Amino acid sequence: MSGAASPAGQGGRFPRCVLFDLDGTLLDSAPDMAATLNRMRAARGAAPMELADVRPHVSRGARAMSAAAFPELGGEVGPEIVREFLDTYAIELGRHGAAFDGIEAMLAALEADGTCWGIITNKPEYLARALMPSLGWETRSAVLIGGDSLAERKPHPLPLLHAAAQLGFAPADCVYVGDDERDILAARAAGMRSLVALWGYRLQHDDPLTWQADAMADAPRDLLDPAAWP
Repeated sequence: MSGAASPAGQGGRFPRCVLFDLDGTLLDSAPDMAATLNRMRAARGAAPMELADVRPHVSRGARAMSAAAFPELGGEVGPEIVREFLDTYAIELGRHGAAFDGIEAMLAALEADGTCWGIITNKPEYLARALMPSLGWETRSAVLIGGDSLAERKPHPLPLLHAAAQLGFAPADCVYVGDDERDILAARAAGMRSLVALWGYRLQHDDPLTWQADAMADAPRDLLDPAAWP
């Protein structure tokens, strides 16, 4: 876990390339997801879910969130439910969520140091790209790879390796930042250093210490200190 932050620029340089997960790492998208699920529940005459009950499931994708919203399905979430979720989410996209506090300052510090950064998410690429203009990241993120961009998705290392190659960096020169165990597994398999975003979404039984990442950070502001990076 990171220690006390020192001013940016002291304690060493930032990594040359940083790749980020999106939901739960850069973006607090849980409010959009809750609005999506509650539209679906309202259509079925069900009461709305509390945001706190949605938040832990966000990083696990549409199927897991739908399973949490409709426990009567017993975890059997069919493709029609997933499609309904995605179609409804497209309506709520970017209307309620925002970047986590401190993310913009952290990205600015990376950019000021000449670090190249990009996004690798399991969210469908068309939805991720649709979010970029409202966040002001469409020209700042050097690469954007979605869960359907390639033949594999995280925890497979292919998206991370593809991004590094596209940007001209060796995997060993990159750090991958995410809030879910599959992010750390993907980084390890790709030969990248990894950092757990502890401010993200986790189920109660998740223990990031067991993920064996190279570093962890409590908040985005901790990453203003170059020494906090692996």
